[in-house]
Amino acid sequence: MTKGEIFNSKRVDILSRERLHEGFLGIDRFELQHSLYSGGTSNKLHRERVDAFEAASVLLYDPRLDSAVMIEQFRIGAIDFPGGAWILEVVGGIIDDGESPEGVARREAVEEAGCTVGRIEPICRFMVSPGFTTERIHLFCGEVDASAAGGIHGLETEGEDIRVEVLGADALIDELYGGRINCTSALVAVQWFAMNRDRLRQQWR
Repeated sequence: MTKGEIFNSKRVDILSRERLHEGFLGIDRFELQHSLYSGGTSNKLHRERVDAFEAASVLLYDPRLDSAVMIEQFRIGAIDFPGGAWILEVVGGIIDDGESPEGVARREAVEEAGCTVGRIEPICRFMVSPGFTTERIHLFCGEVDASAAGGIHGLETEGEDIRVEVLGADALIDELYGGRINCTSALVAVQWFAMNRDRLRQQWR
């Protein structure tokens, strides 16, 4: 079998699917088989999958001040993390029915950071952890005025308690190696920003 034939024959057969939990997130248990690179079909496999959401995140950048507007908030998944449960992040939120990823990025910038996004540039769309969850992120970089950014933001109805922090571009990039940036969206966004910073400053100034 040639390489092309192997790739063209990829197949998943779902034998059963059971909903184990329904809450903010759902958990499903699958019994399945899938095609093998060597040919044939796998044994029956049992896998649990978290049915999460599609979201949009945006790195807020002020090209005139050469600074980024970041947010910090409590995250349940980081309770046992050595750095603590308050995580330095980019703005982001869930995409509801009828919303566009860019529209959500712009809305969340206002709700979570008090910033209005001007020009905006897509970075990428990625799967957060495809080994166990359906969560997907549309990632952007958006132009903002950071001169008055700061304070505490978020929607009380959603239990949000978000602190805004403005970081100079050099300090932001340093955080990639200093330990404060350790969640997926922020890591991808800041790595992209490090490669595109000079271009953005020229185009957006």
